[in-house]
Formats: sequence, C-alpha cells, structure tokens
Amino acid sequence: MSALRTGLAAPEKLFTLALKGVALLVLLISVGLFAAAKRLFGTGDTARPGALVLIQDIARNQHAWSARMLGKQAEDVHRPLPWAGAFGVLAPLCLLVVLTVVVMPVLFAAASDGGVTLTETVVLVVLLAFGWLLAHRFVRLLALLTDWLLSPSQLARRVAELAESRAETVDARASELRRIERDLHDGVQARLVALRMSLGMAQDCSDPAQLQEFLAEAYESAGQALDDLRTLVRGIHPPVLAERGLAGGIEAAALSCPVPVRVYVELAGRPEAPVESALYFATTELLVNIAKHSGANGAVIRLTGGADRIRVVVTDDGRGGAELTAGAGLHGIERRLAAFDGKLTISSPKGGPSEFTMEVPCALS
Repeated sequence: MSALRTGLAAPEKLFTLALKGVALLVLLISVGLFAAAKRLFGTGDTARPGALVLIQDIARNQHAWSARMLGKQAEDVHRPLPWAGAFGVLAPLCLLVVLTVVVMPVLFAAASDGGVTLTETVVLVVLLAFGWLLAHRFVRLLALLTDWLLSPSQLARRVAELAESRAETVDARASELRRIERDLHDGVQARLVALRMSLGMAQDCSDPAQLQEFLAEAYESAGQALDDLRTLVRGIHPPVLAERGLAGGIEAAALSCPVPVRVYVELAGRPEAPVESALYFATTELLVNIAKHSGANGAVIRLTGGADRIRVVVTDDGRGGAELTAGAGLHGIERRLAAFDGKLTISSPKGGPSEFTMEVPCALS
C-alpha cells in the first residue's frame, strides 16, 4: 500500500517541480530581457536608431493584432519617443511586480504545504488554456459593450449630421452665388459694356456705312448677352424642368450624353422644385462622370417615386472602381443631396459594373 501511495505521489511532485521551474524561468528570463534591452537599446531620449525601428515594427504588429481582436481598425496614433521609452521601462517593471506579488507567494505557499496536488495543477492548466483561447472573444465583447455605452445616441448623431449638412449647404450656396456673380461679371456685363460702346460710337457717327457697322456690332453684342443670360439661367434652374419635370429633364440629359443611356420612369407625381433641381443636376453630373471616366458602353437610369421618397438609380457597364472621396464629383453630389436629407450609395467593384443610388425623402404632388 505504501509503495502504491509513493507511486501516485511521484507525478504530483513532478508537476510541482515543473510549476516551480516554469515560474523561476519566467522570472529569470524577464530580468534578463529587461537588462539586455536596456543595455542594447537604451531608454527615453537615449534610445538608439535600431530601437526605433524595432519599436515601429512592434507597433505595427500590435496595431494589426488589435484590429483582429476588436473586430475593427484602431486609430493610428503617434506618441513621442520619451513616452515610448517610459513605457518600455514600466512594462517590464509591472511584469516583475506581478511575478513577485503573485507567482512567488504561490510557490512559497505550495512549498510550505508540501507541494501542489495533481488535481490542482490540472485545473490550473485547464483554466489557463480556456482563458487563452477565449480571451479575444471577451476582449471583443468588452469593446462592443464599451462602444454601445459610450457612443452618441441616435438623436445626437442625427443632430451632428444635420449640423454638418447645414454647414455644407451654406458653403455650397455661397459658392453658387460667387459663381453666378463671376459669370455675370465676366460674361453678361462684358457684353453689355461692348453694346453700350457700340451704341455710343453709332450715336456720334455721321458716316452711314460706319453707322451700319456699329449697329451690327451692337446687335451682335446684344445677342451674345442674351445667350450668356440663358446659359446662366439654365444653370440655376433648367427650363426643361419647368416644362417637362424631372423625368423629361433626365430624358433630355440622357439624349445629350455621349454614352447610350436608357431611361425608365415610374413616377406618380412631381417633387418640389428644389428637390427636382438637385436630383437633375446630380444625375447629369453622374452621366458626365460615366462618359469621362468609366469607359462604359451603355448606362441605365431608373427613376421611381412613392408617397414619401424618390429614388434615382444609375448603372453602367464600365470598369468600376468609383470611390466617394473629398473634392471629387461624387462628393459634390453627396453634399447636394444631403441638403435635402438625401443620400448617395455607391456599389462599384473593380471591373464593374457600377451602381449609384440616390434617395431623397419628399412628397410628390
């Protein structure tokens, strides 16, 4: 019986010795790594270039690891070198504190009680294994819970979106007014000045042939001024919208597009004039982008509207790859629609096809 007890106690002693050996080995390795890192790289302002490269590589790896753990990309934040050096010193010290406060007392207690039993060792190993395997799931769950608790409410997000949309609308209106002023100054005003000069010279002219020449110049200047005014008015609110509505305006724009465009309309009424104008100009801008950048052989426009929403879907068979970037034409379309609480959705994978969906809430009359 005593021999049996001795045989059963032997594995427990082996596990006890292994546990003690691992703890001491971790302690020695931590101290050695800390001393070697301090001697090789330095800390704080005395850090050497090799240390900077290593720290940057570690930071990139940790950045990617955190993205996998949390399920979303973390913000790339730069911190000054003294902070990195301080962190490099404090991290090993914290590890030493953990080893000193947690590991060593456990070892001493186990040694004083005659060792750790086999059952306790197995339970500890199983708990550590489960903790290691499930750690990333708990971290991701904690991140989701934190986002849910700390993220702004739906009302706050809505207020922020409306404030941003209002600011962009004011900027867009100011830019439009400056454009109109510039067009009037450089176009119509110049034509009217030339007309006045021609009429003034004709008034003082006594030669009939010269008089006819001045009158012809005045007539030409008046015609050019009228053309400039029509172009300017057409840019503010195209006459085709007033005459034929949004459907007729889009059909007219499709006919003038270099790329063949088919138009399908299912519209029960007409939206308000500002919404109509915004959708018309947004659609024409999309057609211009398709003709210039997509390399498409054809496009399709579907205009539909219900009781409280109007939708324009533009698709093409081009090369795709369209992106919503600041300063580009698509961003301008998004800003134009945002003024009416509308939105632009883009689906444009590499190789095509591309689909642009514009939706604006409005009532049809």
